[in-house]
Amino acid sequence: MARRHKIKIKNAHEIGRMRAAGEVASEVLMALAKAIQPGRTTLEIDQLAAELMRERDCKSAFLGYRGFKGQICISVNEEVVHGIGGPRKIHPGDVVKIDVGIVKNGWIGDNAVTVAVGELDEETRRLLVATEESLFAAIDHARAGERLADLCGAVEEYVEPLGFTVVREFVGHGVGRDLHEEPQVPNYRPQGKSPILQAGMVLAIEPMVNAGSRSVRILDDGWTVITTDGKPSAHFEHTVLITDGEPELLTWRPRGVPGL
Repeated sequence: MARRHKIKIKNAHEIGRMRAAGEVASEVLMALAKAIQPGRTTLEIDQLAAELMRERDCKSAFLGYRGFKGQICISVNEEVVHGIGGPRKIHPGDVVKIDVGIVKNGWIGDNAVTVAVGELDEETRRLLVATEESLFAAIDHARAGERLADLCGAVEEYVEPLGFTVVREFVGHGVGRDLHEEPQVPNYRPQGKSPILQAGMVLAIEPMVNAGSRSVRILDDGWTVITTDGKPSAHFEHTVLITDGEPELLTWRPRGVPGL
């Protein structure tokens, strides 16, 4: 959860640092997505993440955060988010969620993608495409003068007619020097007063969408979130800068689900 403090507006110098951090975060994420192959373990992917970060002179924003033990979050199939690399092997037909947060020169880049491993059944394929598209539906509202509630509501309003559900217990967030800043960015329309977006705000927008029930629970490791019905979940994320014009993806990558 985001800590309660004032929403931070970044100046030009800070935005430049965040662009650099976002670019590195995207590079690491895309390299890891290409490394997802049947037979590899999630721990091997986590260890590769550490190597990629060292090569780029940055460090994990997740390792040690409230005791988290991974370099990245890596979550497979029914695991929604916050999975920790371990002995679990990747198999054909899996969907693997990779969430990469890095710290570069004191600033954070945060992004996530879901990778399709080989052929997927049609329902899971639809889930991945819908989740990524819901991210861009939300990003389309990431403009100065719009209300945060409209951005948040765009995710659920996109996926619900397709038969999917959004996770409500975990949300996106502001980001900058801290991993979690205000405001919180849920994937459904929040009740009550909603902030008006301003140029210089930076948001980590991250739909978490389930194929079945929106109900989730946390495993005994205290971190890994899974769907209670065992059905697959998808997760996509970008760090987005609010400007006076078009939204700027600080973690830009080619659009499209890796593996599909």
